[in-house]
Amino acid sequence: MAVASGRACALRFAEFGADVVIADIIPERCEETAQRVRELGRRALPFPTDVMDTQQIRAMVAVADAEFGRIDILVNNAGGVSYKAFLDQSERSWRKHIDINLISMLCATQEAARIMIRGGRGGSIINVASIEALRAGPNVAVYAACKAGMVSFTKSMALELSGHDIRVNCIAPDHTITPGGRGNRTGPVDPSIWRVPTPDEDDKMRRVIPLLREGDDVECADLAVYLSSKMASYITGDIIPVDGGTFA
Repeated sequence: MAVASGRACALRFAEFGADVVIADIIPERCEETAQRVRELGRRALPFPTDVMDTQQIRAMVAVADAEFGRIDILVNNAGGVSYKAFLDQSERSWRKHIDINLISMLCATQEAARIMIRGGRGGSIINVASIEALRAGPNVAVYAACKAGMVSFTKSMALELSGHDIRVNCIAPDHTITPGGRGNRTGPVDPSIWRVPTPDEDDKMRRVIPLLREGDDVECADLAVYLSSKMASYITGDIIPVDGGTFA
């Protein structure tokens, strides 16, 4: 995704020397993020992708391989949720949740892992789940089930790919500010699209988050970069909350 934490990941990885492929359903967002990566001196390949279409995902990975000749890091960041009581959700809604949050990850991982194995250099796969994968919550049952599946898949793949020196880890954010949610004082990636929280919203957040604030998109990106670096070379199969302490 080319907004919020997806864009933050693209820019952070570029800052640390990576060439980046950007996949998002909206072409303009892909190109905007790609241009910002280029401004950091790295190559960028924007590839508009509907993650509900596995053929588009496979094509994106194939083009990335052809363009760069290797894939070292995969960040599975696509996601979406409809806050609605399960008894009121349609089967179409279930399948959309599963396609976006789970099937897209399975497809991208399979394609990218094959290329990593072929290259013989190892690699890092980062799955961005949600704290809802680890705890119960009303009105997010299907979404939480998908994210829990992502957690289990992370652990299984960490074992399955360990012999190829491919590490697989999972980030579980909570209360991270996105354009679809409420805003943020600083807007670390896109200041123009964030709105300032009201005092009442701030007060409500302070009551539930031990660190007394919501997370910024770059905080997930920073962890993704760390987990993909040599500093994390002995970390695999782990699920790491980025939640300000809410799951403590």
